[in-house]
Amino acid sequence: MFSVLDMFTIGVGPSSSHTVGPMVAAHAFVASMRDAGLVERTDRVRVTLYGSLSLTGLGHGTDRAVMAGLEGNVPATVDTQHMLRIRETCALDDTLNLAGVRRIGFDYDRDMVFDKWRRMAAHPNGMRFQAFDADGNLVDEQVWYSIGGGFIRRGAPDDLMIGIHERPPEGSSFADEDGGDSGTDFGPEAPYPFSSGSELVALCREHHLSIAELVWANETATRSAVQVRTDIDKVWRVMRECVDHGCTSTETVLPGGLDVPRRAPRMYERLASNSDVLKRGRSRRDAVLESSDAAWVNLFALAVSEENAGGGRIVTAPTNGSAGIIPAVLHYYWHFMDDANEEGVVTFLLTAGAIGYLFKRNASISGAEVGCQGEVGSACSMAAAGLAAVLGGTPEQVENAAEIGIEHNLGLTCDPVGGLVQIPCIERNAMAANTAINAVRMAMLGDGSHIVTLDQAIETMRETGEDMMAKYKETSKGGLAVNVVEC
Repeated sequence: MFSVLDMFTIGVGPSSSHTVGPMVAAHAFVASMRDAGLVERTDRVRVTLYGSLSLTGLGHGTDRAVMAGLEGNVPATVDTQHMLRIRETCALDDTLNLAGVRRIGFDYDRDMVFDKWRRMAAHPNGMRFQAFDADGNLVDEQVWYSIGGGFIRRGAPDDLMIGIHERPPEGSSFADEDGGDSGTDFGPEAPYPFSSGSELVALCREHHLSIAELVWANETATRSAVQVRTDIDKVWRVMRECVDHGCTSTETVLPGGLDVPRRAPRMYERLASNSDVLKRGRSRRDAVLESSDAAWVNLFALAVSEENAGGGRIVTAPTNGSAGIIPAVLHYYWHFMDDANEEGVVTFLLTAGAIGYLFKRNASISGAEVGCQGEVGSACSMAAAGLAAVLGGTPEQVENAAEIGIEHNLGLTCDPVGGLVQIPCIERNAMAANTAINAVRMAMLGDGSHIVTLDQAIETMRETGEDMMAKYKETSKGGLAVNVVEC
């Protein structure tokens, strides 16, 4: 059964689709080889990255993530320092520790292939894994796709290949199957399955439940309440740790060559000197409706985004490129509302997860597929829904806030300078976090009725992503990526 908590996975920066997903795919490849008894027969592995993975893979650390996955690592527990140095470590003797049990030859220039001229028709984030024995015979071959947010899907070795800028033939891509990701449906055990925002609100109205209560019932249908709560608490703990690390980091410049400075530590020092603004004694409704406290929200978002850009431990929410938005708004709730508590955090994340599920199911959260509107836009919508919920918003008001959050991010392109998750990604998280809060203000001052529905906005986002030129979808071939001179 799909869990909305799958929208919040603990991973590593800088990208969910280009770092986390490839690592998970590489791990899945070697795990299946281990189960089939093929690891001991393998003498060499070759990995080919296609499409967006090839064009921005170096900046996103895709190669290092794949190598770490081939060694048997997973994003939630990988040693982030080892991952940063893994290419140099393997180059010492041109070997790699396959699945953590067998040392094989690994020549980076030969065995890590960036195919910048082709892509898989099914999805722009495709990769091919090939294992060979000592005689050069093919032992195993698998194709995997990183479909956004750290989610992966297995393909077939003979999946259709097209030119890098070609439009996929009708019926060849995942989106052509059903307009979204069919791998995100609830199981039969879920008492309140839903596939659209209108269904979600109708179910809440019919059963007199909040969105969080409805999602909680679905989550606990197959898992204990203790396990669900433990998973939520872990997500919240990692989010808090990420903000703390980002605010107190002693590193001054982000890696990658652009020499982008970390701003969160200095901002934190300035704001903390006037820390009495926290817990001001206002009601939580007044705190949101009458004052933005935008500087702190900016800080929270920048802290997480800089940790992500530096390859640190973060929560994919729902992607790494947008990982700063939900923690920023959740920290806003936690610090600026007198009656903030752990139950409110649960309500926030369950509600946000439900909205994220709708984006993933009915459109995409992959920047390589629909542009940054699928990452930052969906996160903004999720954060707005979560905040509206903890403010006591009705399901209609929550849906309204979520719709406002995505409507004003429609058409947002993904054009990272230098293929790095830094410019414009870091500041974009801060802007979207404040947009989410403003969306809640507008929604909470109304009764939830509005003209454009969340479902219509999500469908518009999907269609806009299909129409968007490929160079604006995480290829660094257009927009800021070509108009900002790299020195």
